[in-house]
Amino acid sequence: MRMEYVTAVLAVVDLIPSGAAVSYGDVAELLGSGGPRQVGSVMSHYGSAVPWWRVLRASGEAPPGHEAEALRHYLQEETPLHGAYDAFLRTGEGRWRVDLVSARWAPSDEEFDQLDVISDQLERQLHILSVPDDEMTV
Repeated sequence: MRMEYVTAVLAVVDLIPSGAAVSYGDVAELLGSGGPRQVGSVMSHYGSAVPWWRVLRASGEAPPGHEAEALRHYLQEETPLHGAYDAFLRTGEGRWRVDLVSARWAPSDEEFDQLDVISDQLERQLHILSVPDDEMTV
């Protein structure tokens, strides 16, 4: 995976405010590049330095294997939730998810400006890397 893409994904995730969440596909759409699987791959390998719990499946389910830690963050940030999260906290049993309808991040105009900068920079970097060099010989 190109580090330019990794850097761009992490920059987008870093903009998501406390109490809000987006899906992996939302991040790709905001970047105008890649898809949910690419964003998920970036998050699984490089996401520990950013608020990773704010990026989840389109269903609102927390990242697999990180449900308990993510739930603590959601409760601390007052992220809207559905389901038996209280039972999950007590026993590790019970199904719950983030209410993405209520929690989905709606960037402000200023945040959209920042997203445009990130997206434009990524597009330029990927274009530079993919433009053939007429001087190349095979």
